[in-house]
Amino acid sequence: MWIPQTAMEMAEAWYLPFYEMIRKRIGSSIMNESSEGSKERIAAGQKRRHTEYQGKNTGETAFFVRDPDWELSPYTGLNREGWILAGKFLLSGIFRNVPDPRVPLLMPRYEYAISYPNRNTPPHKVQAEYFEGLARSFFIAAPLLKEEPELKIAGISLSEYYRSQLLRACDPEDPAYVLDYAAMEAMGEQQNPFRVYQQTVEVCALVICLWACRELIWQSYSRPEKDRIAAFIRGYAEGNTVPQNWRLFNMLALAFLDREGYPIEEGLMRDHAQAVLNYYAGDGWYRDGQCFDYYSVWAFNVYAPLWNLWYGYRKEAKLSAYFEKHANKMMESLPAFFDRDGYTNMWGRSNIYRNAATSAFAANFFLRNPSADPGLARRISSGSLLQFLSREDVFYQGIPCLGFYRSFPPLIQPYSCAASPFWLGKAFLCLCLPKEHPFWTERETNGGWEKLKRGENREYCLDGPGLCCVNHGSNGMTELRTGKVLKKAGDRSGIWNYGKLAYNTKYPWEAGSDPRIESQQYTLEDLSFSAVSTANACFFAGQRDGVLYRRQFFDFSSEKEYHWLQGVNLADFPVAEGLFRADKLRLFQRPLRIRLGAYGFPDNGTEILRKEEGDWQALILKGRDSRGRAKQLAMSIFFGFSRLDYLRQKDCNPDSENSILLYAEADCRKQYGYEDYFCISQVLCRDSPEDFSPEELFPLESIRFFDPEKKGGYGPLLLSFKDGKKKEIDFLGIEGRMML
Repeated sequence: MWIPQTAMEMAEAWYLPFYEMIRKRIGSSIMNESSEGSKERIAAGQKRRHTEYQGKNTGETAFFVRDPDWELSPYTGLNREGWILAGKFLLSGIFRNVPDPRVPLLMPRYEYAISYPNRNTPPHKVQAEYFEGLARSFFIAAPLLKEEPELKIAGISLSEYYRSQLLRACDPEDPAYVLDYAAMEAMGEQQNPFRVYQQTVEVCALVICLWACRELIWQSYSRPEKDRIAAFIRGYAEGNTVPQNWRLFNMLALAFLDREGYPIEEGLMRDHAQAVLNYYAGDGWYRDGQCFDYYSVWAFNVYAPLWNLWYGYRKEAKLSAYFEKHANKMMESLPAFFDRDGYTNMWGRSNIYRNAATSAFAANFFLRNPSADPGLARRISSGSLLQFLSREDVFYQGIPCLGFYRSFPPLIQPYSCAASPFWLGKAFLCLCLPKEHPFWTERETNGGWEKLKRGENREYCLDGPGLCCVNHGSNGMTELRTGKVLKKAGDRSGIWNYGKLAYNTKYPWEAGSDPRIESQQYTLEDLSFSAVSTANACFFAGQRDGVLYRRQFFDFSSEKEYHWLQGVNLADFPVAEGLFRADKLRLFQRPLRIRLGAYGFPDNGTEILRKEEGDWQALILKGRDSRGRAKQLAMSIFFGFSRLDYLRQKDCNPDSENSILLYAEADCRKQYGYEDYFCISQVLCRDSPEDFSPEELFPLESIRFFDPEKKGGYGPLLLSFKDGKKKEIDFLGIEGRMML
């Protein structure tokens, strides 16, 4: 009996039969070819799909800007033609994996354990996978086809391909049928009448793309063909959905039907719309679950402007006014979430969507009264696009991999498949704006970054979503701190995505090989029971006098009173190239060891330096990222911590195979002893080889406590810095200000 040993053998044992089934079903439509060469190409394409990925450079080329337009786009060189070329680059990667125009899109895959379909996935979800590939790649193809109707990629006519494949996807008699809502219900669990299906997500993508190239694709169908597609759309439009951003999928599907003259139930539409408004938290952000993330950007504030354009302005004036107001409100602060290069921060779930986080900028111009700055909107959109497309390690066989940069399993959610990263195609909705639109004609600007001097910081604190971001003039980086977070205890992936103390655009979060030590996070090791816990909840208390106040809880559960939970009161504020922390422990059970990690550091040959100034310690890493760019990171400890050390890790960093994690630790031994209550530290980041100065590593002049024991048990804390600045930290009354 053959027993699978390797990951590839396991995949072949339980996963490949699904694909073999699909290949045979589809084969009936392509095996009548007379050309043996075509058959060989098909076979080669199937073989390519299942080549195991080793996490190394596989030879894919990256996108580079040809004939940059530095006059119009002084920061990126990208103009509208450059965006079109970027779209063609992505499509060429897709269609090099399509051996025949009659074969549905099945993206090359190298990961089988987390993403779907996997051994726990029902066979019918294979259809969802290739529908996802079809619909999301269409995000890129549709605006290009509007621009160039005869466009061919890898010898395949895109208009003919999408026209035929969309029709086949809706045809129950076709092997490429992706199953309509009624068929999914019939196959589903009868005991769950509220079950939802991935196809609902992709139907929304489908109607957006049909709108984007309406005259070329939709208008080419006969009335019976339109009716067939409309019936398919209607099933999911009127079917069950998820009580979050998914309700927008139903709204857009209904709006498309209405635009095309098909009757809809207006009460159903209005119910979805009011529900979406109920998710609004303020400052342009919507709550999408227990936490906040980019779904406010690439879902709520993309789909809502489109809904306004298609339906709201015509039929729901009051609702559309709310959506417009909220989208414009986000434009006041959203640019600050990106760094000086336009880089997107790796934060929240679904970050395999990468530069989709910029799609709200272009979508803002679908509103009647947009507020986005066109030159800044294009600069950030282009910067984030190049952040990813310029890297070879982003691609696997021409397809964006399941990662942020290189393949990165800790980032993958189980609802994703190999085609999921093409959600990034939403950024190409900017090509739906005509060439004479200010988004394309105005000169690139860099907003507040242009006036931000070295040593200066610009900070935005948003009480609604509990988000605080700072732009650093000295290093051009943006750091984001989240304040309203709740994940299940032990959900390491969820905590990595949401619960870090800070997220940096140039130092994406590090996963952990040792649960006792986490990047940008506190951990508690119980020395009595050898148990380790990581903070899984963060409550937001707002900003006062430039200091952000939060509280983290360890092993938080709604079944426990707050006072029976270990916690840390957090107080932090920006310095020139990082964040300074003065956190107070709230512990009721000891002895334990507390640890705090810095950002993960890509290790491609790293110099490790130690510095001291009296009792204060600093540990510095000097090295380069996987692309050879200089990197430096420094962690300094001033009070409470007794040790500063580092951990070498493998396959925990989004940029590099090897990495190093700096961390500080301290022991709290006495159950009720009056010991040090504060943990004071600093983390600095730099993308240049210049050494940190002693003044940067040790900026403090003095620490003043107001309790006689000088341990910070009560009273404020006064920090005096060598440059003459002072910061007072006072947690008194934080109990009454905390918000989840």
